[in-house]
Amino acid sequence: MTAVPAAARRGVVRLLNTSGGRVLVLAGVVDAGAVESFWRCYGREPVRVDVVDARSVTALSPSGRELLTDTLQWAEWTGRAVTLRPSPAVRRALPASGSWLPAGAGPAAGHGARPPHR
Repeated sequence: MTAVPAAARRGVVRLLNTSGGRVLVLAGVVDAGAVESFWRCYGREPVRVDVVDARSVTALSPSGRELLTDTLQWAEWTGRAVTLRPSPAVRRALPASGSWLPAGAGPAAGHGARPPHR
């Protein structure tokens, strides 16, 4: 992986340890550079979190969506409750079938993204 200069990144992906648990924070334009920086620090395996705070996301790249859905799916598969705080951009990008979306927070009909194919 090549390093992406901080000036070239337009978004933020951070993992914070708080008194309320581990929080994955995504903000701004979560592009490939922001995600690659996060993966270099923490690896590509989904991180164990209690909260995903994505209220400040204005745009989500395919790699940002992958990071987010992998984290949420892993939590769901392992039986962990994760609080998702999505922005409108995140609601549009996530699959409507995910049980992690707060009630009534799914994407508008016809505007949901499909899960990535693997």
